[in-house]
Amino acid sequence: MDRLECDRMFVAVLDLGSFSAAAARLGTSASQASKLVSRLETLLGAQLLKRTTRALAPTEQGLAYHARVKALIEEYDALSASVHEAAGTPAGRIRLSVPVSFGARELVPVLLDFARAWPGIELDARFSDRHVSLVDEGFDLAVRVGAPVDSALIARRLCAMRIVTAAAPDFIARHGPIGAPGDLRDLPCVIDTQPREPNSWRYRDPGGGEIVVPVAGRVRFSDASACVAAAEAGLGALRGPSFLVGESLRAGRLRILLDAYEPEPLAVMALYPPARHLASKVRVLVDHLALAFRGEPAWDAGW
Repeated sequence: MDRLECDRMFVAVLDLGSFSAAAARLGTSASQASKLVSRLETLLGAQLLKRTTRALAPTEQGLAYHARVKALIEEYDALSASVHEAAGTPAGRIRLSVPVSFGARELVPVLLDFARAWPGIELDARFSDRHVSLVDEGFDLAVRVGAPVDSALIARRLCAMRIVTAAAPDFIARHGPIGAPGDLRDLPCVIDTQPREPNSWRYRDPGGGEIVVPVAGRVRFSDASACVAAAEAGLGALRGPSFLVGESLRAGRLRILLDAYEPEPLAVMALYPPARHLASKVRVLVDHLALAFRGEPAWDAGW
């Protein structure tokens, strides 16, 4: 355990209010976080935290030390970054938040290419569909689908994501033509329970406005890939992102429905906090993502 590691953990514990939250930010376990803070207290010969079974509270010495050491850590990080900038070699750790399905399927190959191209940069990617607070939770960057929740963030558009409706050929043969969104009311649908309104499917009215269709079905999954598998099995019509459905459409396992009513595509965005000087390590990653996803997405081709 080096002293800087102990100091970083102590600052994170006080900033976030718990060992578990601090451990999650710094990529370790809660037990290791506790050991690091205890080690720091031993080195200093002072108690920095008052621990109970229900809460943590800083001592007077802990508060004073936190204020001083946090400023020193920030100065150290800024100095390290400036040296790397001057040398023209982006380096350091990037902590980023990415959505689960899109991240695993589409972002991982791009991130692996980036890691090979920039050996001095460490990638710490956290997979979650939760809208994290970049500043409060210590993230450098997030990739998200749809409009940013926090308007204070800088957003760079990477690509578009279509939301499509599809069904298996045998399902269409059994249930007849599906020519308008309203036809889905009386048909079994595969429900992805992750969206905020899973039983309301929204479409664009070619004449203007929006069409909202209540849907139901006996298969409900909280995983979009599982929903695609259920639709391929003929258990219902599916509405989902084209990056998950595209392969099934190209292979003929699913067929597109209601494309004339398809809603406006969602934007896939790279989000990062505003700063006077964007760290070069983050800038090169954002540029790499933008280059990788330029043009028409590969998942929308061939169907």
